[in-house]
Amino acid sequence: MASRYRLALPQILTLGFLTIILIGTILLSLPISSQSGHMTGYINSFFTATSATCVTGMTVVNTAVHWSLFGKIVILMLVEIGGLGFMTFAVLLFVFMRRKVDLTTQLLTQQSLNLQSFANTRSVVFLVVRLSLAIQLLGTGLIFIDFYPRYGFLKGLGYSIFHSISAFCNAGFDLYDNSLVRFQNDPYLLFVLTLLIISGSLGFLVWKDILFYREDHYLSLHTKLALTTYLGLIVISFIVFMLTEANFSSQTHLSFFDRLMNSYFFSVTPRTAGFYTVPLNKISMGGIFFTMILMLIGGTPGSTAGGIKTTTVGILLIRVWATLRGKRDANFWGRRFTNDNVSRSLTLVFLVAVVLSIATLILTFTEKIPRTFGLEYILFDVVSAFGTTGFTLGLTPHLSIIGKLIFAALMFMGRVGIFTVMYSLLTSKGPEDAFRYPEENVMIG
Repeated sequence: MASRYRLALPQILTLGFLTIILIGTILLSLPISSQSGHMTGYINSFFTATSATCVTGMTVVNTAVHWSLFGKIVILMLVEIGGLGFMTFAVLLFVFMRRKVDLTTQLLTQQSLNLQSFANTRSVVFLVVRLSLAIQLLGTGLIFIDFYPRYGFLKGLGYSIFHSISAFCNAGFDLYDNSLVRFQNDPYLLFVLTLLIISGSLGFLVWKDILFYREDHYLSLHTKLALTTYLGLIVISFIVFMLTEANFSSQTHLSFFDRLMNSYFFSVTPRTAGFYTVPLNKISMGGIFFTMILMLIGGTPGSTAGGIKTTTVGILLIRVWATLRGKRDANFWGRRFTNDNVSRSLTLVFLVAVVLSIATLILTFTEKIPRTFGLEYILFDVVSAFGTTGFTLGLTPHLSIIGKLIFAALMFMGRVGIFTVMYSLLTSKGPEDAFRYPEENVMIG
């Protein structure tokens, strides 16, 4: 009877993230977490804890003003746990307690980090932790060079640590009231932040291949596809934003080089990072639309980013191109994508389209759209929530209770993975199918 009620691995993974969110909710609701010394409402605390754990950066209260030092530390811890994956910390706990990592923990870690096997789970986890700490410490030092003259030693160090972790984890939390608009003419800081964002959203398996390339002289197909798609998107995004925003020419106080740097910054950050240097209400409709595409794509599997992932888009583009040319297989760098890869990519895109459509439809009834906006006022924030980006056109701070719960669900699915959540809800307890029905074709297109 006990095995009948045993939880599946996706269910354990989902419950693990929910547990972290609930602990964060309780901590953030305490009086010590707010500047005023009063309790924060459970809904707002839950929304903030979900946003931090799912490394989104969406807020319903001002992070810098509302939360105390304790509250900000809690948010930072949730961001770190959510960015690296709570199973990473579970494995570390086993190691520190000198206990053997059991099979279930290895399988969960494998699924959490998108590993192809769990034979080297422990070594991969140590690599993830060491690499993450090294990059975040380096980022803190580089940001501190800029922040120390501005804020002094203690405040400069605190701000450097906060924004380094937030950037690497692609969380988008900041300690200012208008994101990074005040740093429009600080190309050094913007460049450092983009390096941190890219480092976190490339994925740990990609970094593993890159770091060990001198020894193995081998890059996996996953790494080749991820790097090609990721770098290609940055180049395309830079060109598009230069065209749609006239190189941010409305910011007349910026030099030409600063405008180029802001265009580059905006070609990186919409892919789940959530920082901005130009107010979104000054972006053209073409720029808004393209930003939605970038938010939906997100980063690389196994990274701190959300979205449908770069490899999904890469596989579908290659499959479509092969189909249009009458080719049977989708090939890339001398390798053929499996039918399972293509099928899962198509299923993922369809599921995301359905979920976002349902969420948008419900929100059109529960939320108010200002007269100066149309449907994009809701759809933009919906895509931002699922892509764990954190951008908003103004809807998020004014969400109703139902809206906050819907956005929390979107952020959760965007970070944990829509497949993991769906498997948790729909996994059958019955035996495997004992037979298959005959095949038959239907007309398409």
